[in-house]
Amino acid sequence: MVKAPTAKALFPLSKAAELPRWRRPEALLFLMAAAQPISFATWTALLNNFVIEVAGFTGKEIGWLHTVREVPGLLAVGAILVLLVLREQVLALVALALLGAATAFTAWFPSYMGILVMTLLSSIGFHYFETANQSLQMQWIEKADAPRVLGRIVAAGAGASLLAYGAIVLLWNRLGLDYNTVYMAAGGLTLLIVVFAALAYPQFQGDHVQHKHMVLRRRYWLYYALQLMAGARRQIFVVFAGFMMVEKFGMRVSEMTGLLLVNYLINMLVAPSMGRALGKYGERNVMGFEYIGLTIVFLAYGGLYWFGWGIVIAGILYILDQLFFALSFSLKTYFQKIGDPRDMAPTSAVAFTINHIAAVFLPAALGYMWARSPDHVFLLGAGMAVFAFLLVCLIPRHPGPGNETVFSRGLPVPAE
Repeated sequence: MVKAPTAKALFPLSKAAELPRWRRPEALLFLMAAAQPISFATWTALLNNFVIEVAGFTGKEIGWLHTVREVPGLLAVGAILVLLVLREQVLALVALALLGAATAFTAWFPSYMGILVMTLLSSIGFHYFETANQSLQMQWIEKADAPRVLGRIVAAGAGASLLAYGAIVLLWNRLGLDYNTVYMAAGGLTLLIVVFAALAYPQFQGDHVQHKHMVLRRRYWLYYALQLMAGARRQIFVVFAGFMMVEKFGMRVSEMTGLLLVNYLINMLVAPSMGRALGKYGERNVMGFEYIGLTIVFLAYGGLYWFGWGIVIAGILYILDQLFFALSFSLKTYFQKIGDPRDMAPTSAVAFTINHIAAVFLPAALGYMWARSPDHVFLLGAGMAVFAFLLVCLIPRHPGPGNETVFSRGLPVPAE
C-alpha cells in the first residue's frame, strides 16, 4: 500500500490508481464539475428576473451585461501567463473560489453598474476555471475513456444544477426567499467545496509537461473555426432564449427555475448515453447531429413570433436547445485526438479566447436587433448553425495527428 500523499504533495498521475477512488484525479474532476454549476446555474436561473425586477433591464442592458460577462472569456489566453506561477489544478480552484464569492455577493449591488462589476468578477472566475478544467480533463482522462467519462462529468454537473434548481423551485415561494439569500447560499456552498478540494486532494503531476507559451498551429485550424462558431451559437441561447421566456411569456422565478429543473434532469439522465454515442459514432456524426438540431430549434424560435406559438412549445424548444448544447464536449475529444499532449493547457486558453471573440460584440449588437425584431436574432442563429454544420463535415471519420481534416488525409504526421 502506498501512503496517501498530503494535499500539497506532487503526486504522479501514473500512480493515481494507488489512491482511494474518492481521491483520484477523476473524482476531483467530478467534484469540480458539481461545484461550478451550484453557483453559475443559480446565477443563471435568477438573472433575468433579478435584472428586470430590481434594475429594470431591457434588451439593451441585458445585451451589455452579457458583453461584459464575455470579456474575461476573450482574455482567457491570459491564463497562460498565470500558469507561469500557478499550477493548473491550483488555478482551477482559485478561479472557482472567485466565482463562488462573486455569486454570493451579487444581490448586494443591485444597480446597473453594480451588477456589471459583479458579473465581471464572477465571469473571470468562471472562464479561468473552465480554461484550466478543460485542460485538466484532456490531460487526466485517457483518450479511449474520454467520451464515456466526459458524458458522466456532464451528468454530474447537470445533477448539481438539478439540486440547485430544485431547491429554488421548492423553497422560493414556500419560505419567501429573496435574491440575496439564494445567491449567498449558492456561492457559499461552492466556496466550501473549494476548501475541501484544496485540502483533501494531492497536487497531481501530469505525464506531459505543458507548454508555457501561446500555441497556434495551422493544423488545428478547423478546431479553432469550430470554437468560434460554438461561441457565437452559445450567445443566442445564453443571452436571449431565457430573456425571451421572461419578457415574452412573463415567467416568474419559480416557473423559470422549474423549466431549468426539467432541463437538467433530462441532461443528467441522457448525458452518459451521449458519451457512449460519441464513442460509437465519432465526433463528425455527433456534432453534425447537434448542428442540424440547432438549426431546426432556432427556426422554431422564430416561429414563436411568426405564428404566435405558446409557452409550452417555447419551453420544449428551450430544453432541446440546452440538450444539444450538452453535446459540445465532442469538440474536446476531437482536439484530444488531434493535439500534441503538451498543447492541452495553452490550446485550452487560446480556444476559450477564440470561442469568445463573437461573444464580446454579439450580445450588445444583437440587443439592438432584439429591440426591433427578436425573430431576426434567431434567424441569424439558424444561419450560424448551418455554417457550423458545413465545418463539421470537414472532420475526418478517424481524426488524429496528421489527419485533422478531410483535406489532410495521406499527409505525414507533423513533426511540430
